[in-house]
Amino acid sequence: MRFRWFWALALVALAASAAVAGGAGWPSQLRLVSGPSGGTWFALGGAFANIWSEAVLPVTSGTGGGVSNVVTISKGQSDVGLTTLSVLGAGVKGVDPFKEPAKGTVLFANLYRQYAYFLMRKDYADKMGVKSVGDIVRKKLPIRFATLTPGTASEFVIRTIFEKGYGVGWKDIQSWGGKVQFASYSDGADLLADNHIDCFAFQVSKVASVIMDIENRTEIVILPVDEEAIKAVGEYLGTTRFEIEPGVYKSVSQPIPTVGDYTCLAIAESLPEDLVSKLAEVLWNKKDEIAKSFKDMADLNPKEAVVDSVPVHPGAKKFWSSLAKR
Repeated sequence: MRFRWFWALALVALAASAAVAGGAGWPSQLRLVSGPSGGTWFALGGAFANIWSEAVLPVTSGTGGGVSNVVTISKGQSDVGLTTLSVLGAGVKGVDPFKEPAKGTVLFANLYRQYAYFLMRKDYADKMGVKSVGDIVRKKLPIRFATLTPGTASEFVIRTIFEKGYGVGWKDIQSWGGKVQFASYSDGADLLADNHIDCFAFQVSKVASVIMDIENRTEIVILPVDEEAIKAVGEYLGTTRFEIEPGVYKSVSQPIPTVGDYTCLAIAESLPEDLVSKLAEVLWNKKDEIAKSFKDMADLNPKEAVVDSVPVHPGAKKFWSSLAKR
């Protein structure tokens, strides 16, 4: 009886290994890095590791961060990781917050959109005649401004919009009487609603509960980013132009242009093309399943998965481009 059980278990193990049998030159496993423990990226990374382990090859998932993930892939310490398109673009060029180009780290797929939001109290906008983000700079307003803490993708993108899009930094805003502070989403919402700041800016996905919360507490306007600034930031970071459409937020009655970014997966350029194509195929086939737990993943779109502004893995480009043509 024990002999029969031994062979039964052996056959199960053989079948399992066959299901994830690798191709020529494939590694025995992949190392995925995500986000801080307990966060959305950490959980999302675990979901990716599970689907790929079941259908392709074993994948481990560990903690990480948007900047550090780009670096560890470049150094060969991990194989795939979550980041944003803007951070990856900075890593490729070796500009702030990177000390040198992150060679060998390329795009696997843009997963879902991120929008730069500039929320201003309506009473302040009306009083100061503010119609766009550029008016803050052109009028040199003594604005009470807040964004997320340094080290976050939000602070990086918002700061870059001012620096590369408008030619000013935090110190410039302070020099003309403004005040810049850093806060969490919830604290920033409280500061704006309670009239302790005039403008709160951050990057987040299409539907954000923090914006709805603020709208329920005070009147705001969402400022457009000037077209020249959108273009300048895009040339620097590889970001794009999105529009905040009506129908989600009650303060939006017409499309509002802004800097568009993506939560994305970066991957090691050295991985075999057929392996990366297989990873993309499985991710696409499991998209709806993942979206049950991570709603933003429903926005995964082959037509936006790869862009020309940053290097793309050939295997990923082949899969997403062919899918987009169907």
